[in-house]
Amino acid sequence: MRDLHHQGLTLFGKQSEARNVVFVVLPQVHLLDLSGPAQVFDTARCMGAPYTLRYSSPQTQQISAQGIVLAKLSPLAPVAADDLILLAGVNWDFASHEKPLLDQETRDWLSSAAKAGAHIASVCTGTFALAEAGLLDGRRCTTHWSQTSVLQARFPKAKVFENVLFVHDGRLTTSAGIASGIDMALGLVQQDQGPMFAAQVARHLVVYLRRNGSQPQSSIYLEYRTHLHSGVHQAQDYLINHIAEHVTLDELANVAGISTRGLNRAFKEATGLTPIQYHQRLRIELAATLLSNPALRIEEVALQCGFEDVRHFRRLWQRQFGAPPLQRGHRFAFHRSVER
Repeated sequence: MRDLHHQGLTLFGKQSEARNVVFVVLPQVHLLDLSGPAQVFDTARCMGAPYTLRYSSPQTQQISAQGIVLAKLSPLAPVAADDLILLAGVNWDFASHEKPLLDQETRDWLSSAAKAGAHIASVCTGTFALAEAGLLDGRRCTTHWSQTSVLQARFPKAKVFENVLFVHDGRLTTSAGIASGIDMALGLVQQDQGPMFAAQVARHLVVYLRRNGSQPQSSIYLEYRTHLHSGVHQAQDYLINHIAEHVTLDELANVAGISTRGLNRAFKEATGLTPIQYHQRLRIELAATLLSNPALRIEEVALQCGFEDVRHFRRLWQRQFGAPPLQRGHRFAFHRSVER
């Protein structure tokens, strides 16, 4: 994993600032709820993102729901505004258990972290911990599908969503549970480091990058990647890292290690697209990102994405989305402002 650092990944101009990721380990924690997001952030760290991972708890060790002992846990230290706190789900009967999940120390610590401006996230039933700390009053949230009605009944001031992978509400993020914690972690990495970086992390983990219900459910950086042709994968990686540049078929074939004719045939069989069509879709997705910036004119966006003819860009965009690029850009900007 250590050789992943700086593999030519593009962050779309995102500033990479150091960030602590603090995993709060509660009694009877579910291992996948904890290890899934931890693997995402550790992989991102190995790829160059400036994350520092810390595992904290009111006790120096905890026994997981699966019986594995997690030891040498650090105490609940003060956090800063740039820190990310993540609480994994636990094995707890919330429907009949009257005893609180959190002790007073952890409850007070979470409340202080929220006041300090830290971003706090939960996986699965970890959402109940946020609710006990009083952080979900009037806030949109979710949890495991089997517990959404229980969460709403116990904490009626929370706005509990069903049938979503994860929900952002300001500096709070909650996920639906188990594997969706990985989706949430990838979404948080995307907020920090940009969509291409998050997609590269997801592809290295061999998972699909999924988003919540208010966003498109796919990303061009992961679409058309379910095949097993290594040469086509290499060609796709090269196009991703040269989105705005003119790339010839001979150049791509050399990268893939096959003939031009062989590349065209293999690319079409593996993805359903020609290399040119795939390159155009990459540019359109980059344009969608750039159009969320109201300071950029459509002509500037087209040029930054490698389109020499603005009219050609408009035609491709209209074909893809069924609306002019300016209208689509405004919708992108709106969705992103809601999530922040």
